[in-house]
Amino acid sequence: MDADKILLDLLAKSISSNKNLSDLPSIKNHKYFKIVPPKFKILIVIMAIASVFWVFSDKFIMDQCLISMPDELSKAFRPPIDCDFCVGKHEVLRTQNLSPDNFEKKFAYQGGPLIVTDAMNNWTATEIFNYGYFRKTYREAKKKKSILNCQFFPYKSGLGDLFEAFDMSEERVKQNPGTEPWYFGWSNCNYEIAKVLRKHYTSPYFLPKSSENNAIDWIFMGVPGKGAHLHVDNVRLPSWQAQLKGTKEWILAPPPECYYKCSSFSTSVKPGEIIVLDTNRWYHQTNVLPGEVSITIGAEYD
Repeated sequence: MDADKILLDLLAKSISSNKNLSDLPSIKNHKYFKIVPPKFKILIVIMAIASVFWVFSDKFIMDQCLISMPDELSKAFRPPIDCDFCVGKHEVLRTQNLSPDNFEKKFAYQGGPLIVTDAMNNWTATEIFNYGYFRKTYREAKKKKSILNCQFFPYKSGLGDLFEAFDMSEERVKQNPGTEPWYFGWSNCNYEIAKVLRKHYTSPYFLPKSSENNAIDWIFMGVPGKGAHLHVDNVRLPSWQAQLKGTKEWILAPPPECYYKCSSFSTSVKPGEIIVLDTNRWYHQTNVLPGEVSITIGAEYD
């Protein structure tokens, strides 16, 4: 029996018998424990408890699915936000030819929203990315297990993971009559795939010169009539999202503490446009508008 198992068993016995660890017969009567000076016995028990905590804390850190806080509960514990980021905003500003310095001074960390209309002029992703391209790329990936460890958002499409999403029937993909609509998102945390995809797009030209490329990008794809429910994100930084294909409506709302100071409004992001905003502060909902399948890609920036 390894040390971790022994410690866990001792802790379980301590709880079930309502006794301190030092009072358990297996410890109290142990020949080595008897010869330890009394003042050091407490230290030994503390070290044992610390070891047990270390075992559990390691599991909590390494296993992302062991404990998860419900979305509504996490919102309840969200600290209040200063409403200055949304006061006076009633629509989304559109701009182009935006220099990195100007973006950093006026927009980068103000919470947004902002739409830049000329930031994908040299991207081949606007032509190459589609459902068939992603399906082929992911099916040919070598380290499929690591891809499954990346985050996946089914958005009530009934899809269990990314490979299931790319295994839909052609009828459903094309939205033939009688098939279920679909919309899903995922992160490209797999380096092999990220390297392939990033041949077709770059970081937007207007990002601050000091900004570093984020290691993980996000991709969202779906048919008209679908999208993401109203929510607020729990990420570290503000983000950009590029509308490669299709048109997506964004509905933006202030957090509850700002309802009486700020307004809700909506905007449409068209192919070739990039929306920039702090999704940690703006509640947002998206809807794919009639037309072709929507494909977006985005990332956080510092």
